[in-house]
Amino acid sequence: MTTAALPALVALDIPNPPLAQRFRVGVADVATLTLRELYIWFRNPAFIFFTLIQPVMFVLLFRYVFGGAIPVNIHGGYVNFLMPGIIAQSAAFASFGTAISLARQLQKGVIDRFRAMPMARSAVLLGRLVADTLRVILTVILIIAVGYGVGFRFSNGVGPALLMIVLSVAFGVAICTISGFVGLAIKDEESVGSFGLVWLFPLTFVSSAFVPVASMPGWLQAFAKNQPVTVVIDELRSLALGGPLVLHAWQSALWLAGIIAVFVPLAVRAYRQAG
Repeated sequence: MTTAALPALVALDIPNPPLAQRFRVGVADVATLTLRELYIWFRNPAFIFFTLIQPVMFVLLFRYVFGGAIPVNIHGGYVNFLMPGIIAQSAAFASFGTAISLARQLQKGVIDRFRAMPMARSAVLLGRLVADTLRVILTVILIIAVGYGVGFRFSNGVGPALLMIVLSVAFGVAICTISGFVGLAIKDEESVGSFGLVWLFPLTFVSSAFVPVASMPGWLQAFAKNQPVTVVIDELRSLALGGPLVLHAWQSALWLAGIIAVFVPLAVRAYRQAG
């Protein structure tokens, strides 16, 4: 009895697609995952509450409960002092969704399934970042609208007002890169949520967001004046109301560029090692 010879296996030399084609495919993958993240967000009431409703509550509480007890020497009163801080805080707090979502996807094996699919490897993180950027933009616009309802007004022209929005969104995106690394590194959803409160709350409250830094104890002022949240908020306030722009502008740019330069590679490394 003879055994039929098996056909020889021939290795096929398949050339890499052109760079332009790979770029188009990568953009399509990023767009697909961006839409996926947005659908999840809109279908999750907890995300909507935290991202949109909670900042509105902060505006109303500080405007009408604490505002009368906090003296500020600024045109328009406390509401004009408050709103740039609330905008920056809301943009930063929106990053909670980034860390929690990535940790949840790791726990459920979603990221492992993404890796097994024929898609651009960068699409998972870029799609998440684009969705977060859109979410931060929506949050900032909503907070400004609520601020106008309670008395906040821009007094430095349309151009600086638009620059204020751009800077607040850039700040939120920079914080999202930190949250992305935290979510991928810690991996546990509950631990990620607790850790976010540990590092983000002190930064936002020990700043010029809600009270003048000069009202803090002397030993705390040095930290409050030079940390990134205060630097960005002071620039937002100058853009919205008028004031010195150059000093806090380059300080803000350095802080944001430094955060992105450090935490984007860390997030990419954590993504490659996660699983």
